[in-house]
Order: sequence, then structure tokens, then C-alpha cells
Amino acid sequence: MPKMIVSIDGVVIKEVQLTKDRTSLGRRPYNDIVIDNLAVSGEHAVLQMSGNEVYLEDLNSTNGTYVNGKAVKKRLLQNSDLVEIGKYKIKYVNEAAAPDYEKTMIIKPASAALAALAAAGAAGAPAAAPATADAASVGLQGAIKVMSGAAAGREVALVKVVTTIGKPGVAVAAITKRPQGFVVAHVEGAGKPTLNGVPIGAEPVSLKNGDMLELAGTQMQFVQH
Repeated sequence: MPKMIVSIDGVVIKEVQLTKDRTSLGRRPYNDIVIDNLAVSGEHAVLQMSGNEVYLEDLNSTNGTYVNGKAVKKRLLQNSDLVEIGKYKIKYVNEAAAPDYEKTMIIKPASAALAALAAAGAAGAPAAAPATADAASVGLQGAIKVMSGAAAGREVALVKVVTTIGKPGVAVAAITKRPQGFVVAHVEGAGKPTLNGVPIGAEPVSLKNGDMLELAGTQMQFVQH
């Protein structure tokens, strides 16, 4: 089922499943997706679902609607497209529509499944298209290497401005690419991740090459190139 993941400043604030033929987005409280910000028009945009396809249409909003950095009036959304409205980033996720494109990766350690999820971020693009990334952070390259469990040895490249790792509802952490380096913060879940054995809270903590992360029973190493 397609969904929209809304974030601001690298923090996911809500996920909305698209279940209706028409889903409205705007500042007014009667919208299906409410974004209470003055940069967002009262009735800003609408998402229209036809079968398994979702079209985004801007409703002549004051500040416009952007998809992957380009202003749009109406557009067929593709899996992992990044919609930008003001400072808000809204990632469109529809695995069924594009099964071969940027799948959610499931890592299965002994204790629990760990999913490396691509979260909404200002880049919203794979490494093959760095021109759309934030200019200050293009030069940074990092990855998370799985050290334990069935997927030991596998690396997850941190090509987005924000990458979330974990299992929703259990434990989720966000790794953010900033101009001065990478930081990690706890996003949700009762199980807090640890960095070199120390629990991580909601405040971002800087990552250094070789740092060890543990989340949902899986050990991972941060590698910066």
C-alpha cells in the first residue's frame, strides 16, 4: 500500500497510508495530511490514486510543490520520489509499483528483523545523481556495515541526507549527513540504539569512522570514506 513519510530537519514526524482515491494535503485541519506551517497553503495539493498509481497535483499553492527539486503542477509519483513543501520533505513509498527500485532491505539477525529504510531527506536521490544533493554535503561518503546476524558483512551506503535504520515500532535510529559529518539520533521505539556501548537519545551524536552501533540486537559499524 502506498504511503507518504513526512519529515522536517531529518526527523520523521508522521507516516500516512494512502487508502482513498483522493487525499488532500494542506495547512487547514480538515485536510487528510495536515502540515501546520505558514509556508503551506490551506489547500496545498492533492494526491489522487488510480489503481496502484498515485498522481500529485498542486492546487495553485502560494509557494508551490516540488518533486525531487523541481516545481510541478501534476505528476505521476514514482517509488522514493521526494515531495518538498516549504521545509517539509514528504517521501512517497510504493514498493508494489516499483519492486526493482530501492527496495526496503531486510536484515535478519538472530533476535529480530532489521530494516534499513531510506527516509525523507533533502537529497532524495541515489548516489548516481549527486547534483540534487545538498552542495555542502556532497563530498561526504559513509556506510553502515553489518557486523552480526545473517547479513554480517553487508554494507548500506549512506547516500541520502537522512537514512533511517531499524524496525518501525521496535527501534528506529536516523543517520543524518551534515556539512561537518554524520550524526545519529534515536527516532522511535522502546529499544534505544547504542553507540560504542552508550545509549543514544533524541539529540544527534557525531559519528566517527569505526564507531560501533547496536540496534534491535544487530551490531553495525560506521565507515566513513
